[in-house]
Amino acid sequence: MARGRTAKVLTTRFDDGVLRRSPDELIVEEPLTVHLDGVRVATTMRTPGHDFELAAGFCFTEGLLGGAAVQTCRYCGAGAAVDTAFNVVSVDTGGRAPTPTPRLGPTSSSCGVCGADAIDALTERLDPLVVDRTFPLGLLASLPERLLDRQPLFAATGAVHAAAAFDGDGEPLVVREDIGRHNAVDKVVGRLLLDGALPASDLGLYVSGRASFEMVQKAWAAGFGTLVAVSAPSALAVEVARRANLVLAGFVRLGRLNVYAPERLVEAGS
Repeated sequence: MARGRTAKVLTTRFDDGVLRRSPDELIVEEPLTVHLDGVRVATTMRTPGHDFELAAGFCFTEGLLGGAAVQTCRYCGAGAAVDTAFNVVSVDTGGRAPTPTPRLGPTSSSCGVCGADAIDALTERLDPLVVDRTFPLGLLASLPERLLDRQPLFAATGAVHAAAAFDGDGEPLVVREDIGRHNAVDKVVGRLLLDGALPASDLGLYVSGRASFEMVQKAWAAGFGTLVAVSAPSALAVEVARRANLVLAGFVRLGRLNVYAPERLVEAGS
């Protein structure tokens, strides 16, 4: 990358009645424009880093690839990457993907689903999951502690979300951070996609924030049978998880959790 993912900013700190000036480390947020086979499909606010994974993962979870393989990912596509400050990524399938329909307007770092025409349009392409692996609830409840030392940007700034793909032993295999929850998930999915590891039917997906509709939709698209969130799900997320046959757990903290979509058998082991 041409620049760091954090920046030092001088701030005034009030501590125990005393004011003092000191540097603070903040997360960098910049726009990333994604092109698919030469067509601009979206612009999202993200934390720079793992941009190819983010672009490929976004195209996959939004159903833009239509089963086509990603041949290349590169910065820009019409000139030098420095000309666009490394903020444009071109995903190429050799024209095998369906002609994409661009989103209307930018995607923010907080809500990736905004601007989507309809929920049904995002989910009608996905069949209910058939997943054999189930995870003991005790293992799912332990995930936040297991991932604490795998989130260096959060440790430095306190301002980013994390997503992780984990295996049957609760071992995090891919961990990504971003200011946007949906971007962190797309980076994880993008890494698995580029590694030829999708669908992720033997893995679970962890997210450090709330479980919105889009988190469930992305987990479903990637083939995860279990989604674990530190915060609450939305009612719509629960509805979609049940439609997907996906186990959805929320409020995962301090060894506790709530299971919201238990339509598949979940082992109650510790």
